[in-house]
This record gives sequence, C-alpha cells and structure tokens, in this order.
Amino acid sequence: MDNWSSVLFAMAGGVVLSLGNLSTQYAWAFVGLSVVEVISSSMTVVIGTTLNYFLDGKINKAEILFPGVGCFLVAVCLASAVHSSNAADYKAKLSSWPIDNETGKGTVLPSASEEAVLKDRENGGGPIRKAKAGTATFLIELEKRRSIKVFGKSMFIGLTLTFFAGVCFSLFSPAFNLATNDQWHTLKQGVPKLVVYTAFFYFSVSCFVIALVLNISFLYHPALGVSKSSFKAYLKDWNGRGWAFLAGFLCGFGNGLQFMGGQAAGYAAADAVQALPLVSTFWGVVLFGEYRRSSRRTYILLFSMLFMFIAAVGILMASSGHRK
Repeated sequence: MDNWSSVLFAMAGGVVLSLGNLSTQYAWAFVGLSVVEVISSSMTVVIGTTLNYFLDGKINKAEILFPGVGCFLVAVCLASAVHSSNAADYKAKLSSWPIDNETGKGTVLPSASEEAVLKDRENGGGPIRKAKAGTATFLIELEKRRSIKVFGKSMFIGLTLTFFAGVCFSLFSPAFNLATNDQWHTLKQGVPKLVVYTAFFYFSVSCFVIALVLNISFLYHPALGVSKSSFKAYLKDWNGRGWAFLAGFLCGFGNGLQFMGGQAAGYAAADAVQALPLVSTFWGVVLFGEYRRSSRRTYILLFSMLFMFIAAVGILMASSGHRK
C-alpha cells in the first residue's frame, strides 16, 4: 500500500480523538460540562487552528483568523477562573457539612436531619424531597449517584484532565488534514491522496479500536477511585446505554461533516464546529443545575467566558477561504 503514511495520519487522528473523549468524561465530574467544553474547544482552536492555517497554505484570512484565536485564548483563561470561583462556591456551600478525610475519598457525611430527607422509602425514610439545584443537599446527592467521587479532591485534577483533552482534540484535525492533503509530501510522486471518505474510515476504525481497548482496561483497572467492574457486568448493564450510542453517533456524524467542510473551505475555518460548548453550557445550566445559586463573581465570569467564546466563533467563521 503506497499511501500508508496518509493512512497512519488518519489513524493517529482517531487515536488522539479517542483519548480526548475519554479524558473529558472524567473531567466532567471534576470541572463540569460547561467549563470542560469551553477549555478543550478553545485549546483545539488555539493549537489546532493555528496548525491547520499553515498546513492549508494560509488560505484563511489571517487578519481575521488570529484575533479569533486570541479570543479563544481569553475564553480559556476565563473558563479556568470560572472553575476556580465555582469551586470556592461549592466549598462555601459544603462548609457546614463534615468531610470524612480518613477514608481518603472525600466522602461527605450529612447530618442526621439531612440523612432522613435523603433516605429511600425502602430504608424506612419519609417522603423524599427533591433537592433544589445548587444547594448543598443537591451536591451531596449528585456525589452519591456518580461513580467518580470528587469531594475532597484537588481542582487541579479536573483541570489537568481538561487541558490534556484539549491538546488531544487540537491534534486530530491537523492529522486528518495531513492525511487528505499530504502537505509534508510523504507520498511518492503519482500516488493519489486519500479522499475525505477513505481517510474518515481509517480515522473511525482507529478511534473505535483504541476506545474499546482503553474502556475494557479501565473496567478491570479503574482510575480515580472508580469501582472495579468486568466486561460481563458491562454487557449486562444497559442503563443509559442508549444515550451512549446516540452520543457516539452524533460525534462521528459531526466529525465527518467537519472534515468535509475543512476540505472545502479550510480546516482552520472548519474548527468553528467548536461552537459546541454553547450547547453544552445550556445543558449544564438548564438540565444539570450547574452554577445554580452561585456567587455573583462566578456569574460574571461565566457570562464573560460565553461572550468571548461567541465572539471567537463568529470571527473564526468569517476567516474562511476556498481551497484551490
């Protein structure tokens, strides 16, 4: 196979995308949906778009593109500040609740009165009152439900995972760009370049394989205090599996459209697909109760982050060019 180098670039893109996806799933528990997506997407643009600009022969308008990249960089800084402020808000809300530090897991121990409220009917408790989003009780219930326990752990764990995901996401688009356009001239003369659809096939296969290997490995050797499981238990538990399949389908469909747009108008401009945090922030705030009853400082930082991100996406779209 004469075009093996292009195939390897496409597969490398799939590998880093899979690593980034896995990292974000852990980071969501520590940092929250809104901040994780803004930081990782902004880093994708700051690093990936810059690489794609030079790989594409500067077909995008630099005088428009790089101010947009600068806006994304500011959004990253604001997102980090949002997380820090929100973590301080959480600490203030939970300050009246004792934390079991002896277990090393940061387990929150509710008072007797709150425990009675949280008990299930089967355990003899009274009527269950749904905790209001943003309250200490809500945060404790959330901590009890999820497998990744975050109370008592450093905020830098989540930020490290988020920035690692951002680096991974910033590399998959340039790798795919190299696979389809061979800017580094790794193909022999006369060997045709990979078309988008063929490159996307290899990209998807490698993404699937590395995801399968990593997820099975983490079932038996979990990280960050997650309970150990098995492949057999995984196959038996279909709770929420439909949402997982839908997420995978949408991710693949979106990537395919991004690559098609990148081939037509330049991969740098195609990174405008990173507008996804605008949707995830809506989900995080409206559906999942993020930032409810937070401080005024957190709200100001949150809206500043979103404003800067919206401006950056608009500028990025305006920089699009046409591949010759």
